[in-house]
Amino acid sequence: MQLYLASTSPARKQTLTQVGLSPLILDHHVDEEALVAEATQNGPVPPPVIVQLLARAKAEDACAPGITGLVIGGDSVFEVDGEVFGKPHTPENAKARWLRQRGQSGVLYSGHWVADVREGEIVAGVGDHTEATVTFRSDITDDEIDAYIATGEPLKVAGAFTIDARGAAFIERIDGDPYTVVGMSVAKLRDLIRQLGFSFTDLWT
Repeated sequence: MQLYLASTSPARKQTLTQVGLSPLILDHHVDEEALVAEATQNGPVPPPVIVQLLARAKAEDACAPGITGLVIGGDSVFEVDGEVFGKPHTPENAKARWLRQRGQSGVLYSGHWVADVREGEIVAGVGDHTEATVTFRSDITDDEIDAYIATGEPLKVAGAFTIDARGAAFIERIDGDPYTVVGMSVAKLRDLIRQLGFSFTDLWT
């Protein structure tokens, strides 16, 4: 069974590769901001619901005609003091977030969706989210924050940080599944693949 990843995230692809999987990358055309705006037009929506909504939308949008296999979608957001953050996109946003989360803890939520697709038709799909609490060092200096933002690394990741690259130096601890913070819980992915009736180890390459 061919495995596909509906994500351009290098960290998600690297995670799957490291655990013995070789997904093919599919493009999706989901307008994340528009989808979230529509979902929250009548009031706030819990982060687990948001990440699941986006993960499913990405997986299903990527199911082009002719594709047969398992298509994985994923999404992550970071919650600090009740406020939910996605990707910062700009250096200004990234710095504001780091000044706020320095010495603090937040919860990273990652949504997962796996679709069973036959010749472009979705015959089944399952999903679930995972979460992990991230605590940042309190001794991070303003100069370190500026240097980190200057690398461009935090601009395109939820919460403006990574644990598998430069951002790892600024994290005190993680409570929960560390792969959640990378954006793809391998244990949860195994659960979902088994729910669809497939063996996770059969997908190893």
